[in-house]
Amino acid sequence: MSRVGKYPVRIPKGVEVSIANDVLTAKGGKGTLTVPLNESVQVAAQNGEVTVTPRDESKRARMMWGTVRNLINNAVIGASEGFAVRLEITGVGYRAAVQGATLNLQLGYSHDINYPIPQGITIRCERPTLIEVSGASKQKVGQVASEIRGYRKPEPYKGKGIRYETEVIVRKEGKKK
Repeated sequence: MSRVGKYPVRIPKGVEVSIANDVLTAKGGKGTLTVPLNESVQVAAQNGEVTVTPRDESKRARMMWGTVRNLINNAVIGASEGFAVRLEITGVGYRAAVQGATLNLQLGYSHDINYPIPQGITIRCERPTLIEVSGASKQKVGQVASEIRGYRKPEPYKGKGIRYETEVIVRKEGKKK
């Protein structure tokens, strides 16, 4: 039995949820998100809650029960509040700046990296060493943050690179004389 799937998803004020043609649509202040529904589970929206139940006792239905419930929860939260990931840049001369629809990264390479900002994502640089990626879709925000981090992953000796704000870099000792 799914420990996640059995809890209903509460719909906050300002968010409209509709189900049609095996697609759930959550519309709110931050945008409109759609979730394709699996045929193994049954989804119902009533009394300000969305409930997910498996259609049968097959392994596939039990697997998709919690997955679909979390996808719906992420869509509802994204439509009402949105998601944000903060990245910190560490290193001498490493910096970032938003220029129009591109993120300009200077990461110690011989060239600057120009990252085009995708539709539905907002990137802000409060300081040259802090990047905030925000948007309605949790998947898109995480993917963009991962792509930016991938340009210069943090290294374990000096800690230089781009890291998530909550990430802890385990430092290694350098070579000895």
